Amino acid sequence: MNGMDLGVLSDMPNIRTKACQKLFKQQELYRCKLLSCYKDMVAIVTRMVNSSRSMRCYLKGSRTSPLAQFSCSSQNDNDSGDAGGIPVFTFWSIAAFELASEVVQMFTSELNLKRLLVLELLSISDERVLQEIELHWSDEFYEGEFDDLSTCNLYLEEACEPVFPSLRSSRSSTSSMQSKHQADSDVLQVYLTTWLAEVNIDRCRLDEIFAIVGEEMHVNLS
Repeated sequence: MNGMDLGVLSDMPNIRTKACQKLFKQQELYRCKLLSCYKDMVAIVTRMVNSSRSMRCYLKGSRTSPLAQFSCSSQNDNDSGDAGGIPVFTFWSIAAFELASEVVQMFTSELNLKRLLVLELLSISDERVLQEIELHWSDEFYEGEFDDLSTCNLYLEEACEPVFPSLRSSRSSTSSMQSKHQADSDVLQVYLTTWLAEVNIDRCRLDEIFAIVGEEMHVNLS
């Protein structure tokens, strides 16, 4: 507001202060909406992960066990959930579950990146406004978030913080980053573009997977 030309409004008493106060209230409102939107996204991806895992058939006990069970988790880290290589369901092949896992991985990676954008956007504030709570990457954005991220394999138990995001087909970078409280219009443009672009979701591959599954189910998923 300090560098903005208000024209004839400049003569109004305390116009800049009042405008800043109103903008601050709007910012707080949009903070709550952004956090609520992120929470909804986490819930949706968590349900996707749980649904994908519920389709797996794990060996009960050791890898040499003749018993199998349908479950969301494995008792053995080396168990891929294909019941030792046999078909999991009568009407679905292992390839169908692999496609489902590929789709879930896309949305999980995108959720991880959006968490970083949420952190950056929530950290933006006026330098004259005292921040009572300063968010860090290792902080929980809402109660129960880390439990949801653990379900999505996006939380590091040893490091006690979420997995730091990466672009598709690249490794995660370091989480030692500091969010700035002020961002210029160019940086905000990058944040918004990245949010809308969904860079971790391969739309062509997604359409291809939906076409394959839709053909087998005789339905149109596009």
